[in-house]
Amino acid sequence: MRHLPYFCRGPVVRGFGRGSRQLGIPTANFPEQVVDSLPADLPTGIYCGWASVGGGPVLPMVASVGWNPYYGNAKKSVETHIMHTFKEDFYGEILNVAIVSYLRPEKNFDSLESLISAIQGDIEEAKKRLDLPEHLKLKEDSFFQVPKGKIMNGH
Repeated sequence: MRHLPYFCRGPVVRGFGRGSRQLGIPTANFPEQVVDSLPADLPTGIYCGWASVGGGPVLPMVASVGWNPYYGNAKKSVETHIMHTFKEDFYGEILNVAIVSYLRPEKNFDSLESLISAIQGDIEEAKKRLDLPEHLKLKEDSFFQVPKGKIMNGH
């Protein structure tokens, strides 16, 4: 996919509140400006890559880019699930994301259980892909060494 890896950065904003509450899979959400700056031809779907919050460690992540058909969103979103247990919310912190691999297209689900199961499968697939040398090296990318507080898109 020609846009990958794709790097983006922005403050964490409140999303729909579904990730933690309904799915048990918390997500960090980007503001509209970051979502709107994605390449117009970047396919919607599920991706994996690396993320850091507020200059913290670089951790594996999966991200949904698109409309979330199960919920019928009116606006495109980027919802990032970082594979780490955080002790507290981090709204307002700067989220740095390197999207490195496309996992699957967006699709609708007939139940919340099947959606949760698919996300858990995405997480397992992401762990395998991120272990590949070409993806693992992006964890060390200089993008993640940018000084705290600097907001920008691209690389």
